[in-house]
Amino acid sequence: MNFTLISKSKLFSSYIKRIEGALKEMVATMGNKTDLRDACEYSLLNGGKRFRPFIVLSIADSLNKNHDVLFAALACEFFHTASLIADDLPCMDDEKTRRNKPTVHLVYGENTAILASYSLISAGYELIYKNAKELQTVLSKDECNNLCVHAIETVSRYAGIHGATGGQYLDLYSNKSSIETINEIILKKTISLFEIAFVLGWLFGGGSLDKLDVVRKCSYHFGMSFQIADDIKDFEEDMEKNKKINIAISIGKKQAEDLLRKEVSKTKEIMKELNVFSSSLSMLTDLLEYNL
Repeated sequence: MNFTLISKSKLFSSYIKRIEGALKEMVATMGNKTDLRDACEYSLLNGGKRFRPFIVLSIADSLNKNHDVLFAALACEFFHTASLIADDLPCMDDEKTRRNKPTVHLVYGENTAILASYSLISAGYELIYKNAKELQTVLSKDECNNLCVHAIETVSRYAGIHGATGGQYLDLYSNKSSIETINEIILKKTISLFEIAFVLGWLFGGGSLDKLDVVRKCSYHFGMSFQIADDIKDFEEDMEKNKKINIAISIGKKQAEDLLRKEVSKTKEIMKELNVFSSSLSMLTDLLEYNL
């Protein structure tokens, strides 16, 4: 995916400026300077694309209820960053770099990296609670509590064994490279974290609870589009490394490109149904097809 295209957009830049500023403010609340605090800062402020918090903010803005969802957006980035720290560990994928920088465990040690991952997960849940509490200026306490319960239920399910954690396990230990296995890994490891972003943006942005299943369906097609685009981009590199968990390798690059077009089209269709197909989300979905 050509991230340069979207990063030059004034609209995207305004969102990113807000997210980056808020992340720096959150780091400042993490107490005295220690290796653990520094590891959290290093992992959070290392130049991520911020797609997930961008989605939270964009969905909320599209709903036009003027709800502040910044804490929920940051929670998504915290959960995503925690998962990257864990995935990069020597006992997992044993990555040496992340976003062109040394991985957290190489800079701060494995013990501190694991604790940083734990810390960010805990902080993410706290941010969800804070966002629910902030909305008490526009919603009743009972309404806010209900939103908080729905949000925590979603995060707990899709970050755990039925989501990102289970997906990483499959990625590590599955001996199969069938399309069924690859789809399950995509569902648990990629789509699950996007589902958290879509649901939090919808919930805290003021979306109707009876539309949550449609929101989840939208996140499924967006997450699938995202992973297919990523696998197409990595096709040659993964072929050289004999990496089997790549949908473009499994079904063929041409079929993967056709499937990507279908998934992007379905994403846009459902966004329009939900009335959240704003210029920002349109730009993001268009980006997925840019290199075809």
